[in-house]
Amino acid sequence: MPNEAPPSLLAAKEQAVEPAVEQTYCIAGLGNPGSRYAATPHNLGFRVVDELAKRHGLQIAKGEGSSLTGGGRIGDRKVILVKPQTFMNNSGMGVSSVLKSHNLNHRSLIVVYDELALPWTGLRIKLNGSAAGHNGVKSMIAALKTEVFTRVRMGIHPGHDIEAVEYVLAPFERGMKNEVEEVVSYTADAVETILAEGALKAMTKFNRRARGSNEEEE
Repeated sequence: MPNEAPPSLLAAKEQAVEPAVEQTYCIAGLGNPGSRYAATPHNLGFRVVDELAKRHGLQIAKGEGSSLTGGGRIGDRKVILVKPQTFMNNSGMGVSSVLKSHNLNHRSLIVVYDELALPWTGLRIKLNGSAAGHNGVKSMIAALKTEVFTRVRMGIHPGHDIEAVEYVLAPFERGMKNEVEEVVSYTADAVETILAEGALKAMTKFNRRARGSNEEEE
């Protein structure tokens, strides 16, 4: 009869094949609460999170602090979808509260938001960096005390002179409906790819200067 491994060695082997604790990802779309802002450029982050919820049968209806949340799975990944209800400029307060209540940190966070520094239909995924003048992201950095978190930046600049505050808070023109839907769908695809394959691969696939461009946004 072959020699049996000592109990301590068997226990070590069993522990070695135990799966790691499953990571939960927090996906926060930035925007302003209320129907008045629903169709504006500043609420594209909300719309992407809503699109993800629709695709994967999730509901963003639970009140957690000053945010609405919904938990579940996107593919093989456990996620919490977040829509802070604090208005854009105080987004960090709502999102950081959700992270704390779920024992998560900035490395589990994906933030989706509109970006005037990028042209309309452009998209850029980043892993860190400054707020680039975006007040919602400034609030996130202040609340998290770090610039290190994954961002999915959705370009909204129309390519002509604008008054920034007026533009981001005004509804999209009706004729832009199809373009807006394409941008929301494309960005939701990018978030799904971040979850499935990682941010670096998602950058290669989805970073773009504008719709139809094969040149990666730098």
